Amino acid sequence: MSILITGGAGYIGSHTCIELLESGFDIVVVDNLCNSSREAMKRVEALTGKSIPFYEADIRNPEAMTEVFKAHQIEAVIHFAGLKAVGESTRIPRTYYDNNVTGTLKLVEVMEQFNVHHLVFSSSATVYGDPAIVPITEDMPTGATTNPYGRSKYIVEEMLKDISASDNKWNFTLLRYFNPVGSHESGQIGEDPKGIPNNLMPFIAQVAVGKREQLSVFGDDYDTKDGTGVRDYIHVVDLAQGHVAAVKTHQQDAGLHIYNLGSGTGSSVLEMLQAFEKSCGKSLPYSIQPRRPGDIAECYADPSFAEKALSWKASRTVETMTDDTWRWQSGNPNGYES
Repeated sequence: MSILITGGAGYIGSHTCIELLESGFDIVVVDNLCNSSREAMKRVEALTGKSIPFYEADIRNPEAMTEVFKAHQIEAVIHFAGLKAVGESTRIPRTYYDNNVTGTLKLVEVMEQFNVHHLVFSSSATVYGDPAIVPITEDMPTGATTNPYGRSKYIVEEMLKDISASDNKWNFTLLRYFNPVGSHESGQIGEDPKGIPNNLMPFIAQVAVGKREQLSVFGDDYDTKDGTGVRDYIHVVDLAQGHVAAVKTHQQDAGLHIYNLGSGTGSSVLEMLQAFEKSCGKSLPYSIQPRRPGDIAECYADPSFAEKALSWKASRTVETMTDDTWRWQSGNPNGYES
């Protein structure tokens, strides 16, 4: 029996593959490689010493997904496959709804055909919108999202809740991520966005390695400690281990399970920049730009429910996050194309 990982060649997916394999699970990976690399899978195999069945396929293609389920005894699915850039989603919202919402619905339909009812979904803290208070707990209101990316995640959550309510066979775990950063301690796998990075850490890393001239800081007039946006940054390996904990905890638990996966601490853009400067040993240029549409001032988690229910807690520091990111980027200045 295997766990199917959709989007497994991506940033979070590849790190989760390592943690699953090291925890004794067998896995199968599906990825359309639209924002990922086959090289990531090769490096995961090298790091773990295990061969991974890999299919270059799109979750929106029922015929291709049916062949995967026919070829393997799938017991659960961890669903990472999705587009994830807030700014991009405001420019091409239809693409986000098609990929993230329609893709998940088609995946669930194929799962039903093969009597597979255990799904762990890669959701996001963006479902909370602009929170009235922080830290954010799982019972706070969702749906007042500020961008199409967040709305696509919210719609999928609501869809899975409705399916769960209609049929008690389903076992859904919704993991609401905060801001994944860092890389595997080996420096062999990490975040490798195609084109201009949409997220803070890979952009800083590319400035540090000389691929970008300077960092753009979008807004310095928020009501925060230094005027820049505050987010909850979580090391990607901690996040990956959260998925393993969720799979183990809820292997036989039908119903709906919802968790925040974050560190519980907020850090500003400038604080993350300063931490990275220490890791790479040099000052990095930046400029202040207008706020981006869809951005909010402050967002960080109360992760105590996940700690209690999953026996999981993020343990890696901001310094570890930036050190590991620099190890990856300095060793792979062009990402997986190096």
